[in-house]
Amino acid sequence: MDFSDFIAVVHKQFGLNLGAYKEKQLKRRIDNLRCSVGVDNYKEYFALLCTDPVQRAKFFDKITINVSEFFRNSDIFQALEKIILPELCSSRRKLKIWSAACSNGAEPYSIAIILNDGFPGISYKIDATDIDSNILAAARVGVYDEKAVKGVSKARLQKYFVRDNKGFYRVTPEVKRHVVFSRHDLLGDKFKKGYDLIVCRNVMIYFTRQTQEILYRKMYDSLVNGGVLFIGATENIIQYKDYGFEKVSHWFYRKSCPQQEVRHLEVR
Repeated sequence: MDFSDFIAVVHKQFGLNLGAYKEKQLKRRIDNLRCSVGVDNYKEYFALLCTDPVQRAKFFDKITINVSEFFRNSDIFQALEKIILPELCSSRRKLKIWSAACSNGAEPYSIAIILNDGFPGISYKIDATDIDSNILAAARVGVYDEKAVKGVSKARLQKYFVRDNKGFYRVTPEVKRHVVFSRHDLLGDKFKKGYDLIVCRNVMIYFTRQTQEILYRKMYDSLVNGGVLFIGATENIIQYKDYGFEKVSHWFYRKSCPQQEVRHLEVR
């Protein structure tokens, strides 16, 4: 079994479409995982994933990049809080938000904290999705170590978290009630529509250019007119006008008007 065969059987067995990822980066991560458990080839590693739930969970965790923290890239979250959200809230009293590939939940909870703190008259719901069911289960519990909350101000830490006797921080019900977690595969599942804000950060960099094009078009379609797409610090939508966006800043792109007829692609 070569690497392409491994990708195919993983897709068939687990529904994880690794063919949409950048091959060089993906192969390096998988080879590191395989070698860490002393497996010499892809056939044996696939057999291990099928029979060992611990190694399978570790595989999903590493491949789907479950790394996040509260208010990651604080300057960008400042822009969200001081510029983007006030703009969105100036024309509506209810927000529908999607945090795609939300990992451990730190991102959607961060947005909920901002809205609770500075926008008391706004009603909102955050759909938080990820492909990894295990990380979603942890996100629903909402308990984090000190490293994950290092970007939270002292005032917000006291207001929106409860610290236990082991030094872990639990998100309060006041924040949790606004966030609904569910499993969603960006590469295989349908996208809901009607979002005022879509947050998809530090995910696209792992996908091929063709897959990125598909996903950006789908996200455009999922936004309401005037809705905003919020991307990661190291990401950039180079041909944003081709998708119908206007650039608000390096990290924020607005759906400014109904999209003209564009060529839609399919994930293969």
